[in-house]
Amino acid sequence: MKSKSLVSIDQCTKEDILRILDNARKFEANPNRKVLEGKVAATLFFEPSTRTRLSFETAVNRLGGRVVGFSDASTTSSSKGETLKDTILMVSNYVDLIIMRHHLEGAARYASEVTNIPIINAGDGANQHPSQTMLDLYSIQKTQGKLTDLTITMVGDLKYGRTVHSLIVGMSHFNPTFNFIAPNELRMPDEQKNFCDKHGIKYNEYTEFTEEIINQTDILYMTRVQRERFTDLEEYERVKNVYILKNDMLKNSRENLRILHPLPRVNEIAYDVDDNPKAYYIQQARNGLFARQAIICEVLGIPVEE
Repeated sequence: MKSKSLVSIDQCTKEDILRILDNARKFEANPNRKVLEGKVAATLFFEPSTRTRLSFETAVNRLGGRVVGFSDASTTSSSKGETLKDTILMVSNYVDLIIMRHHLEGAARYASEVTNIPIINAGDGANQHPSQTMLDLYSIQKTQGKLTDLTITMVGDLKYGRTVHSLIVGMSHFNPTFNFIAPNELRMPDEQKNFCDKHGIKYNEYTEFTEEIINQTDILYMTRVQRERFTDLEEYERVKNVYILKNDMLKNSRENLRILHPLPRVNEIAYDVDDNPKAYYIQQARNGLFARQAIICEVLGIPVEE
C-alpha cells in the first residue's frame, strides 16, 4: 500500500488486495494468534456502528492486543468543542493503531495527515469504507471461487452508500460488469460512473428491480436506504421501501448467485430469503473478522504465517 494507514481502497493495488485476502484466509483457518501482544488499538467511533466496531474489537482481542476508545462521541471531549485534530493527537499518545469512523467525508484522511500512528478508516460519511470492501471481496472470492469476470448487481441507496462506492474501486482490477438499480433520487453518482468509464468497466443503470436482471447476476448486493443521510425526511419516506427482495424472485437465478448486504437491513430483504442457500449476508459479516485481522496486520507491518 502507498502508506501505512488505510483510508481508501484506491490505495491498494491488485497485489495488495490479493495479499490481504490470502491473509484473511489464514486467519479464518486460525483466528487466535498473539501477534498484537503488548499493543493497544483505539476505536474512535464518532458515528454509530455495531458490526464494524465489534468485529474490529474482536479482531484486536483475538490477535492478543487491547482496545480503548468510544462508541458515542457525545461522551468525549469533542462534545466540549475539542477539534478532531486535537482528539487524534491526544489519542496518538496512548496507542499503536487508530480505527476511526466519522460522519464527515475525508475525516480519516485528515487524521492520517496529522499523526504518525496508522489510521484505519472504518467509514467516513458517504465516501469510503475500505475494510467493508475487503470483507466483501473476500466473501465474493469464497463464494465464487474467483474475483474475475463477475456480474454484480447493486440495489438501493447508490448515492450515499459508501460500501458500493468502495466496492466499485476494489473490483476494478477484476473485469466486473455492474448493474446499478436505484430510484432517480439515489442513483449512482457521476464520480463513480466516470471512474467506471475511465477504467473500462461495463455498467448498466436501471430504476426497476426485476427478476430478469437477478437471473443474469452472480452477486446481488442489497443496501438499505440510509435515513441518517437525508436532510429531507419526506424524500426518505418516498424511497425507503422502493426495492424489496423476496424469496420467490430468486427461483430462476443462477446456482452460484449469492446475496450480500453490508447490514443492518431494514425492509429491503424479506425474512423469507434468510433460509435460501443463496443468502450469504450473515456469513459475510463473519468474514469481516478475518478481513479486519488481515488489515490490522497489513498496516502494522506484521507478517502472517500459515
